[in-house]
Amino acid sequence: MRKYNVAILGASGAVGKVMLKVLEERDFPINNLKLLASARSAGKEVEFKGEKYKIEEVKPESFDNIDIALFSAGGSTSKKWAPIAVEKGAIVVDNSSAWRMDENVPLVVPEVNPEDVKWHKGIIANPNCSTIQMVVALYPIHKEKNIKRIIVSTYQAVSGAGAKAIEDLRKETEAKLKGEDYKPEALPNHIAFNVIPHIDVFLDNLHTKEEMKMVNETRKIMHAPDIKVSPTCARVPVFNGHSESVVIETEKPITVEETREILRNAPGVIVEDDPFNNIYPMPINADGKDEVFVGRIKKDLAFDNGIAMWIVADNLRKGAATNAVQIAELLIKYNLV
Repeated sequence: MRKYNVAILGASGAVGKVMLKVLEERDFPINNLKLLASARSAGKEVEFKGEKYKIEEVKPESFDNIDIALFSAGGSTSKKWAPIAVEKGAIVVDNSSAWRMDENVPLVVPEVNPEDVKWHKGIIANPNCSTIQMVVALYPIHKEKNIKRIIVSTYQAVSGAGAKAIEDLRKETEAKLKGEDYKPEALPNHIAFNVIPHIDVFLDNLHTKEEMKMVNETRKIMHAPDIKVSPTCARVPVFNGHSESVVIETEKPITVEETREILRNAPGVIVEDDPFNNIYPMPINADGKDEVFVGRIKKDLAFDNGIAMWIVADNLRKGAATNAVQIAELLIKYNLV
């Protein structure tokens, strides 16, 4: 079996570390591995498959002879380095928002639109974490019943805002329990024992950028430009694992039993739906797992053809690292690399 030269840009970050873990767990066929980051992180050592690797400062020559480059280093970094990596011959799978809505860049969730990788021009975008878990659950229903409308409220873990936000939650919780004050460094407001209805910047339409990502990315991934999406995104004091309350309205009539059956047969989905026995998805149980968990499936009381559900996933894995590695696996499967 052929092996590939792989680079990770952003190897010292929260998602980069999970990418390494996922590559090891899935036994991705790696020939040479190169770990890249900013000058600030250069020199740090990381272990992969029992070997020590030193993180290097990213430079143009870093991408010489690289087949696949997994990026998770922020939008501005990606805008700068992705074209350079492509020019050097690498295929870039980018986890930032930089390329997602570019009409020349596929936006891919392997359980939903795997074939889209085939028209890449060097860059493939990894969607937003909250969008990924939602479309994995909703697309199988859309294929059967044609979803017209989605109303989604997210309850997003601090790990989605990076390592410093994780520290904010840890340190502020400790401070609060001691009766002390703590000013968060990475989050726009206090997070311990609180909920912040604010992720990313506010736009002129009073939605946040995070909320509009869910609207636009859902339409692009599901090839459903007319689907209506009404999102509200909030940050909650959970370390890892995003939760979503989702209501859908379908064109065709749909029952709770039909919904459960569709989801039980859906790739990458696990149904946990026995509320009378306290069985429903929770982030504490999704932590460290690659599947999307769905429960609390019930008839919605506002729409005739409405279904409500609760969707949970590990945002660092399926919401980021695992999805990126799955995209890289598709490149191999379709002989694109």
